[in-house]
Amino acid sequence: MDFLFTPLGIVVVVLVLALVGTGGALAARSAKAKKQLEASKAKQLEAAAGETGEKEAGSAAAELETEAADQVKEAEVAAEESADTVAEEDAVAEPKAMESESPAAEPSEASAREEELSLAAPEQESSPGALETPEPAQGRMQRLRSRLAKSGSFGKMLLGVLGRGDLSAEDWEEIEDTLLLADLGIAATDELMEELRTQAKVLGTSDPEKIREILRAKLIELVNPDLDRSLHLEQADGSKPGIVLAVGVNGTGKTTTVGKIARILVAENKSVVLGAADTFRAAAADQLETWGNRVGVEVVRSDKEGADPASVAFDAVKYAKDKDLDVVLVDTAGRLQNKAGLMDELGKVKRVIEKSAPVTETLLVLDATTGQNGMQQAKVFSEVVDISGIVLTKLDGTARGGIVVSVQRELSVPVKLVGLGEGPDDLAPFVPEDFVDALLK
Repeated sequence: MDFLFTPLGIVVVVLVLALVGTGGALAARSAKAKKQLEASKAKQLEAAAGETGEKEAGSAAAELETEAADQVKEAEVAAEESADTVAEEDAVAEPKAMESESPAAEPSEASAREEELSLAAPEQESSPGALETPEPAQGRMQRLRSRLAKSGSFGKMLLGVLGRGDLSAEDWEEIEDTLLLADLGIAATDELMEELRTQAKVLGTSDPEKIREILRAKLIELVNPDLDRSLHLEQADGSKPGIVLAVGVNGTGKTTTVGKIARILVAENKSVVLGAADTFRAAAADQLETWGNRVGVEVVRSDKEGADPASVAFDAVKYAKDKDLDVVLVDTAGRLQNKAGLMDELGKVKRVIEKSAPVTETLLVLDATTGQNGMQQAKVFSEVVDISGIVLTKLDGTARGGIVVSVQRELSVPVKLVGLGEGPDDLAPFVPEDFVDALLK
């Protein structure tokens, strides 16, 4: 201890204290440095953690965006699928709705022909109480003029040739050919040619209006306006019923003509019954019954195909007598003029009817487009039954209007009615002056 108080001891103590102070400072510095290092590491760790968090946040955001996009896409796909489903349901629902609104829509292929024959049956079903009323006769006559455009071409050709001035032999030959092609007939053509040559020599051919007047007068004379063209709709003693028998080959429009005549008679306040004596075609009876429904008259028919047509016709007349009706219209089966058995059966129909009452009118229905073949039909039918009148159908579809002249001259039977189309009002009484004017307009 005494050493400590010596000068050397004091020096040693001072050095020791200095060293101790230096070590403490070093320790303090070391601790401070350690703290700073730890703080630095902590900051680095926080920074690293921040970067990681941002990356994770970015990744999470990206994932959210991806999921959102997927959800949007899925929603769009679902919407499209829903729209397709709705469209399909609408596509199915629409025809069903149309079927429910229109119960008599489209016929099947199997019944297409029957629907065609049955005319306006669907319309009748939709409005069974609505009976049709025909157009006045004057309106139907005006239609006659407008519908004879094809037949009128022959009149225009004649006027064109006759108006050339001095006619050569070739011109007269052209006129003759035109008349023959129009089915005027040889006898009528020769008569008209002679008259035209005579008038041309006397009056010349320089005035078209005079030529037209000459041609018109001669054509009217050939058509013979003095023939009785009325329908005989009562017995000779004025009693009822009048009996109208319609005959002709298939395809001439015979059944339709019977229906149209019934339509006109009903509009004239006559009571009518239809006899469906065409028993070989069920569709013919169906067609006639459709016409009966349209105009409000009864139809006598057999439900058995191939039944005796004479029996059906007899029953129709009996029904008319029992009900005190005005007119019986009997539709017969189409006959081929070269089938003797079928023609004999037609004669039987008339004989059976006349056991009850005489037939007052026998109408031969001819297709005007058949030309001279129709003439042959007319001759054969006139030998089996007494033809009293002719109905020329489809006159609007032919340039052979001259058949009116030839068939009348051949049979001495008047054309009483002409068919000008498929419409219910396209049946008109035949008026010679109107017919000729239509040819020459």
